[in-house]
Amino acid sequence: MSDEKYSSLPAGANELSGTLRSTLRSTPRSAAESAEPSKRLTSLDQFRGYTVLGMLIVNYFGGYQACPQVLKHTHDYCSYADTIMPQFLFAVGFSLRLTVGRQLQSGASWQTYGRIVRRLLGLALVAFVVYSVSPRAASWEKLQEIGILGAIAEPLKRQWFQTLMHIAVTSLWIVPVIHRPFSTRLAWMLGSATLHVVLSYLFNFTWCNTDPNAIDGGPLGFLSWTIPAMLGTFACDWFVPSRSADAKPIVPSRAIGLSVITACLLMLLGYAFSCATRFYDVASASTNGETNALVLAKIPADPVVPDRSRVESKIRENTMTAWFAEPPFVKPPSRSERQWNYWMMSQRAGTLSYLTFAAGFSLAIFVLFYVLCDLAGAQLPIFKTFGTNALAAYVLHDLVSNAVQPFFPKDSPMWYAYSGLGLFCLITWLFLRSLQRQNIFLRV
Repeated sequence: MSDEKYSSLPAGANELSGTLRSTLRSTPRSAAESAEPSKRLTSLDQFRGYTVLGMLIVNYFGGYQACPQVLKHTHDYCSYADTIMPQFLFAVGFSLRLTVGRQLQSGASWQTYGRIVRRLLGLALVAFVVYSVSPRAASWEKLQEIGILGAIAEPLKRQWFQTLMHIAVTSLWIVPVIHRPFSTRLAWMLGSATLHVVLSYLFNFTWCNTDPNAIDGGPLGFLSWTIPAMLGTFACDWFVPSRSADAKPIVPSRAIGLSVITACLLMLLGYAFSCATRFYDVASASTNGETNALVLAKIPADPVVPDRSRVESKIRENTMTAWFAEPPFVKPPSRSERQWNYWMMSQRAGTLSYLTFAAGFSLAIFVLFYVLCDLAGAQLPIFKTFGTNALAAYVLHDLVSNAVQPFFPKDSPMWYAYSGLGLFCLITWLFLRSLQRQNIFLRV
């Protein structure tokens, strides 16, 4: 989920205690299901469970030599590993619309807003604790030298802004419009995406790819993560009937058809955006005498809007294939042949092409689960175990990984490396299954 593997606070003790009580609680799942039979979709839990299991595999196995390339984050194209986090944001948007959005439709309430903001700040606090950082200074004197900004600069850019923090901040960003009509939410999504492109042009893309590299788009990543999150709110409208008295019943065939068309259009649009990466192809010999190694030692000066010479050079190639990028899941040429740029599908930079394609892909996967689970009645118990306790799985998986990986070197032969992966998944599942049996669910 994070592109690299490692992967205001409550005012007083009473408030912190309340946050913790709402974060860890025992909730009989059957009672919750029976209380809201019309709202609950089996497919959403199964979809979330599939995503959690994918996260476990990618985060644990990505650093092994035996790991297939498609399960690794390499920051310059969309691999299978890069499809995981957008699916979490899609599910978050769906759930927010289903709960908070529908509550606010009957009348905006500061109490409702306050409750969701407190819960999301609680999630941000969890992220702050989970994503620990190394000592910021060796002594009090050194800490005074670097100051507060110097101490928090790297964690704020990198360590703290991983999956949980991105979910919290993106959710806070879309909450003001979560109950609004489709047109308002669409405008919010398009505006956020446009702002991300502008800020990337001004500084953000280069900054994210400058040491220390950002993770999943850095502090401004919420702008582009809004795309899959907001698409989740649209899917909620299509698949879950409104509570209003004059609401029309959901017609599965219509919801599926609309979703498939939307998913295909978004994936095609994301790929079309990515084709602009071809402006950054590097000629076999540098025209100004510089070696390719020198040229590629840094991000180009024009990573968002290619300069005129790049456009003219591409036009002179005079071949159709020169304008098409590699499709998703196909690794592009190395940096010796193509410079990194904003239009490649990059999870590290949270680029527009990546999240547009990944949002459509997330919707397509959800539709598949809807057909299999809600219409055909099929489901896998393992997905339910992971899907109904996703936050617990996320917190536990690093602990289990740290316990298992020391016994499985990164250069292990395939059979031994896969054995370690299986052991890691098994132990994580055992913990979650035990929590499930006791009706304990970690949530905010």
